[in-house]
Amino acid sequence: MTQKSSTRGELNSIPKLLARNAVEFGSAPAYREKEYGIWQSWSWSEAAEEIQSMALGFLALGMEKGDFVAIIGRNRPAHYWAMVAAQKVGAIPVPLYQDAVADEMAYVLDHCGARFVVCGDQEQVDKVIEVQDRVSCIEHLMYHDNRGMRKYDHSRMNALADVQAEGRAAHHRFEEELSTREAAQGWDDTCVMLYTSGTTGRPKGVVLSNRNIVVTAQNSSDFDNLRSDEEILAYLPMAWVGDFIFSLGQAYWNGFCVNCPESPETMMTDLKEIAPSYYFAPPRIFETQLTQVMIRMEDAGQFKQKMFKYFMDHARNVGPKILDGESVSGLDRLKYKLGELCTYGPLKNSMGFSKVRVGYTAGEAIGPELFDFYRSLGINLKQLYGQTEAGVFIAQQPDGEVRSDTVGVPSPGVEIKIADNGEIFYRSPGAFVEYYKNPESTADTKDAEGWVATGDAGFFEENSGHLRIIDRAKDVGQMASGSLFAPKYVENKLKFYPNILEAVVFGNGRDMCTAFINIDLTAVGNWAERNNIAYASYQELAGHPEVYSTIQSHVEEVNKSVAEDPMLSGCQIHRFLILHKELDADDGEMTRTRKVRRKIVEEKFSDLLVGLYDGSKTIYTETEVTYEDGRKGAISATLELRDAAVKQVSPKMAAE
Repeated sequence: MTQKSSTRGELNSIPKLLARNAVEFGSAPAYREKEYGIWQSWSWSEAAEEIQSMALGFLALGMEKGDFVAIIGRNRPAHYWAMVAAQKVGAIPVPLYQDAVADEMAYVLDHCGARFVVCGDQEQVDKVIEVQDRVSCIEHLMYHDNRGMRKYDHSRMNALADVQAEGRAAHHRFEEELSTREAAQGWDDTCVMLYTSGTTGRPKGVVLSNRNIVVTAQNSSDFDNLRSDEEILAYLPMAWVGDFIFSLGQAYWNGFCVNCPESPETMMTDLKEIAPSYYFAPPRIFETQLTQVMIRMEDAGQFKQKMFKYFMDHARNVGPKILDGESVSGLDRLKYKLGELCTYGPLKNSMGFSKVRVGYTAGEAIGPELFDFYRSLGINLKQLYGQTEAGVFIAQQPDGEVRSDTVGVPSPGVEIKIADNGEIFYRSPGAFVEYYKNPESTADTKDAEGWVATGDAGFFEENSGHLRIIDRAKDVGQMASGSLFAPKYVENKLKFYPNILEAVVFGNGRDMCTAFINIDLTAVGNWAERNNIAYASYQELAGHPEVYSTIQSHVEEVNKSVAEDPMLSGCQIHRFLILHKELDADDGEMTRTRKVRRKIVEEKFSDLLVGLYDGSKTIYTETEVTYEDGRKGAISATLELRDAAVKQVSPKMAAE
């Protein structure tokens, strides 16, 4: 393994890291992309040449220092190259969510004033063209995939390949200018602008400097001893800060390879083929993978089911201890090795986790049962706590100190303090510069001393010094009885069950908690198929009596678990319903990163919430929905509202 240089003063931008990698890791793989079922590879020297020609082409188009360049599309080497090429000329990349509808794109494009837009394919080009009458700043469109593009007006549009060809042809004219711009970049120049998910309102443009990204990439890499021979799979949205720090910041700092899957549909197959050593996924991905495992086991023979249960019960008892290097008896180790041969090994291989050395989950709290399941298999899954404004990293879990109920210790270079009201504040080299064109929000979030308000509530444990997150500060409240209300804690427990895709818990200021639940159509649909139960829609399956009874059993199991926590025992769910539609980003009920917009859900389904609290047994409702082609419609349903058994908590326990 080649030792990478670490002279921080010289490596103060992504393009400068690229130049180093092209020399030190020239022939090593930098990018792979699967297309038409075949993996294609580019070395660091080849990637540097592709980026250089693209940057020269951008100069030929008239791209200026400080211009904003929107990047819209799936994870592809060419899109990452476009971001680095923009940085080389002194422009600022602004990746957008590829599944955003035209109106959402219009807001971001107009807000940042993007002069140039790089699109992945015809679908993204069409969305940009649709909003061009409202977004007057766009001067030039570029696209990577030329399928379907032949008859478009190309007076202000080019294929990226043609832009690169122009850059190669005109290199004598622009190389000196490009070198001057690249050399002039320093720590405080803008590296990227990323938009928040907009959970509570319009997305905000988070300005992150070279210092924010490069120093954070180095510190976080040192924390986990990341190396140049790591393999990662880049499949999360390019507009999300996690993908940027992993696939650009850390990848360029360490010189490891970024692998891009062929499509969302082939992602799990591609994950298995790559078998990454460094892996990140939000809880939803781990939930989906566990659901698929459980579905396969339900379809397996009786012997395989019994063997799976036997070894998984053993893994839950000793797996995390073995992973953390704790003392385990020889017999238990032998049994675990046998389980590795028969169950854990094949299971990890089927999920693509056979080589994971460091795994992380973040974005929202992960259910403890889900977290413990993966660690019991011997997968070094850890939690990190972060946000866009921090360049991701605020707190991380050191090896050997991993627990499901904390997010670890402050990341290297990060200071954390807890305000009197429980809100978490941090200060770090990764702390963002500002919200673009929004000085009021910047001042509200980041004070003159550099302390950033996270909006989350938590506390440090006295014995371990680990940070424990309770919930979003705005979501944490009190029940009418005065006991603590923290909905995310309960929601994550519910989502451990493969049948439950999403849950929204209510109860702040009320005398009891209630919940809206979305079933997982894949898991419940598989159950219906095995039991010869016919259904025509999500709505019909969600209302099936047996489905309701199954979900009720899950809710009541969660209540038993919640009752064991003295601080949160008041959050048991007394009544629930199964929503007649899945919560959807297109309907405004979730963000593009799949976070529930709690306030919008509460307002949109206010009639259902009233029914849960007034004791109604059924309720009729009508809801507006957005179809895939953008048309609006409405669906109606009569929903059942059910009571769930709660566990009585002793006065002594409640007082604790």
